[in-house]
Amino acid sequence: MRTFGKWLGRGLVALILAAVVIGVWKREDLMRLWAVNSLFSESRIVGNFSHMDRAFLTTPVKRGALPESELPKGPDAELPAGVDQWIRDRSVTSLLVMKNGKIVHESYHLGTTAQDRRISWSLAKSYLSALFGTLVADGTIASLDEPVTTYAPSLKGSAYDGATIRNVLNMASGVTFDEDYLDYNSDINRMGRVVALGGRLDDFAAGLTERFTAPGTQWQYVSIDTHVIGMVIRGATGRSVPDLLSERIMAPLGMEQEAYYITDGAGVAFVLGGLNITTRDYARFALMIQQDGRYNGAQVVPKAWIEDSTAASAPTAPGQIGYGYQWWIPAGGPPGEVLGRGIYGQYLYIDRVKGVVIVVTAADRGFRNPGVNDANIAMMRAIAQGIEE
Repeated sequence: MRTFGKWLGRGLVALILAAVVIGVWKREDLMRLWAVNSLFSESRIVGNFSHMDRAFLTTPVKRGALPESELPKGPDAELPAGVDQWIRDRSVTSLLVMKNGKIVHESYHLGTTAQDRRISWSLAKSYLSALFGTLVADGTIASLDEPVTTYAPSLKGSAYDGATIRNVLNMASGVTFDEDYLDYNSDINRMGRVVALGGRLDDFAAGLTERFTAPGTQWQYVSIDTHVIGMVIRGATGRSVPDLLSERIMAPLGMEQEAYYITDGAGVAFVLGGLNITTRDYARFALMIQQDGRYNGAQVVPKAWIEDSTAASAPTAPGQIGYGYQWWIPAGGPPGEVLGRGIYGQYLYIDRVKGVVIVVTAADRGFRNPGVNDANIAMMRAIAQGIEE
């Protein structure tokens, strides 16, 4: 009996030591998985969205050597009735409005400040579009009608085999991908766990094998399409997206702070939604788009690409919101209106004709409720239309 007791005691000690070793070894993975599972909790979401580097692997997007560019102050805009209630209802964390290159409103809420680098979510897609336009202009990417496998050969045999670059820019790849953020087992949430646990997003994309339709025939918002655009960029240039984005987009804007991307376990940037930038630096980018790709006297992105990428070219259903190359074009809006849009209430609203830029960051857990997006667009239109010339 004593022998059995000694054996049992030693066995328990060994199990405890093994658990400790595994716990230490996997500590960072476990912490990231816990962070993902609590990322959107009511008590943590606002703080989490300002400090994503505490929960995920990251890489910098350097601001470059230029001095911080000026964002001059204009006369304070009179905002429409209902804005204050909208800010509360939609858990808005910052609101910045520009007219003709001048700030006419800037406010921060729920304890956030101008120094917070807020998570972009899908606003990052529009940044990647702008970068892509510079690669098309200099001939690095020969044609939008080339297969993605020309530059990302690891996708041969996957659901992306046969899709063109234009197809994925338009979110018309035909690849089956469940984008339901509220379903734990959806593809978008499985992808999030790949990032959290240090997996490889390239492998995740290559592992998708099903299509719901042929490429180019039907629009369906598929976030992993944007990762494939990133794969094409890396394959065409042999360089990382953060380095290219810094060199070609961020540095010419004279940003006030260095940005950063969330990355997967291989150090590859989470280009479909992992940028973290201050509200004012979001405004600098949006202002460049509003000004036909020019900023501070320099042509950052070709005007032709701005025109093409913000046109409703995707095969969306008639009467529905339009989509370009990683930009949204709201139905029934004025000429020149375009949106960058991210989950939980992130927006870049741009009216290229009226010279209006609106940046909204938020932590809106009700962003998927019926009518919320339409109401947000209506509020931003009301703000834009109410600003005096």
